[in-house]
Amino acid sequence: MDLTPGRELLRRTERLQDLLQKKGVDGAVIVQNADLFYFTGTVQQSHLFVPAQGKPVLMVKKSFPRAREESALEEVLPLENVKDLPGMISSYGFTGIKSIGLELDVLPASLYLKYQKMFTPAEIVDISGLIRSVRMIKSSYELNILKKAASLSHSLFSRVKEFLVEGIAEVDLAGRLEAEYRREGHQGFVRMRGFNQEIYYGHLLSGSNMGVPSFLDSPTGGPGLNPSFPQSAGFKKIAANEPVMVDYVAVYGGYMVDQARVFCLGRLPDRFAKAYGIAVEIQEEIKKKARPGVICEDLYSLAISIASRYGLKDHFMGYPHPAPFVGHGVGIELDEFPVLARGFKTPLEKGMVLALEPKFVFPDGGAGIENTFVVGEHGLEALTTFDQEIVCL
Repeated sequence: MDLTPGRELLRRTERLQDLLQKKGVDGAVIVQNADLFYFTGTVQQSHLFVPAQGKPVLMVKKSFPRAREESALEEVLPLENVKDLPGMISSYGFTGIKSIGLELDVLPASLYLKYQKMFTPAEIVDISGLIRSVRMIKSSYELNILKKAASLSHSLFSRVKEFLVEGIAEVDLAGRLEAEYRREGHQGFVRMRGFNQEIYYGHLLSGSNMGVPSFLDSPTGGPGLNPSFPQSAGFKKIAANEPVMVDYVAVYGGYMVDQARVFCLGRLPDRFAKAYGIAVEIQEEIKKKARPGVICEDLYSLAISIASRYGLKDHFMGYPHPAPFVGHGVGIELDEFPVLARGFKTPLEKGMVLALEPKFVFPDGGAGIENTFVVGEHGLEALTTFDQEIVCL
């Protein structure tokens, strides 16, 4: 079992503590699973208290033995009742707390009210932005895991041609590919932070199903199997001479990469092939510009300008409801910072990991590409490496 090293957890904690001090927050209580995994190495039912100064304390409701085994933190304690939290924090010398930070972007309102009452008279403040900014920069330890996820992704995309045949249903092809993922160690779950944003392994769509929109903040949607989860593969049978997009997330050791390619049985119609070429051009132009210090918003504007030059702005990043970005951070969650979007004025930094996904969608199909990159000293360095050409079988 691969466990997050103690030195890695310490580095992450120190970065958060530095931001807590700058914001004047006395401490943070972290409860969301993705953040717990990042700062503790476990997702057992627990509360992590991170003081602005001092050692963090992990208080575990269930399962304490597993948390004690999985986390390299020094202070891991059993928690009998959530109401004991303030007392346990005080018993470790953290008294006179005037402000407590919570993950208010993901915390249910009922829990917020509960914690507010529990920690009175301390002020409750939102520290979700601080946490996301810490997680935005990946360490060499994280990058090594992401490379393994990229290898998993490459393995899956290499096997699409074994299962893609005329007349196979999208959901049948999806099931065969997803089984390969599971056999090779995919955890079977893709975490997303956004409220009501849900996804399974990703999207596998063909022809007109690529033009079916859904609730997800994504260029593509798809019908799904029923209205309870209306996205990705449906029962449509894949035909010759139509685009088939496989847009799947590979997850290894809790970390993910995102990759998409277009396949076709026979010959892809010229207008889809042209759109694919433009998508690749957008990717390559962004790669030329995306260096440390460049503003995320400017890269989105560059993508829009290229799509507009070819008269395809209305079909860029979705149709009829385009996704308002061209790239997004990935890591433990699929929708991490930074985002290459209008209004996101964060400059790129070395160690950021981005899924760049220029895509064009039409009522009867679409085309595009997605790769995951890490921001290096001189620009974007590819993590996903599957052949970028359209795969015609």
